Amino acid sequence: MATINPYLNFAGNTEEAFMFYKSVFGGEFLNLTRFKDTPEGERVGSDEKNKIMHVALPVGKGNVLMATDALESMGHKVTAGDNFQLSVEAESKEEATKLFNGLSNGGKVTVPLADAFWGAYFGMLQDKFGIQWMISYNHAQNSK
Repeated sequence: MATINPYLNFAGNTEEAFMFYKSVFGGEFLNLTRFKDTPEGERVGSDEKNKIMHVALPVGKGNVLMATDALESMGHKVTAGDNFQLSVEAESKEEATKLFNGLSNGGKVTVPLADAFWGAYFGMLQDKFGIQWMISYNHAQNSK
């Protein structure tokens, strides 16, 4: 069965926030990727290249707190109170497709489910109740 973790969006201060969370919860980052290190790096201005595209910090047993700098230059707007998503990590591509199709029924697809540059089958949606979801199946992680 899939796991569900919170995914937070920040207006440019993800690194500061996650250094704080790391000081509170402890542990080491599973991932910290900057925009400059991705194919999206060419789309952002020089002042945004070091912003965080994705960070993941394990918290407790089996939980991962994740986040991004939601850049306005890329069309994102962060509003306190709705600046989070629920991230679902499926155990198979089929499960990811089933969950994505089910949750998007009556809602709005914001990123169609497809293979992403980081090796996951990934999509985003807002369900009919206004909840934002990220669905993914990580090919590499699940093929071990």
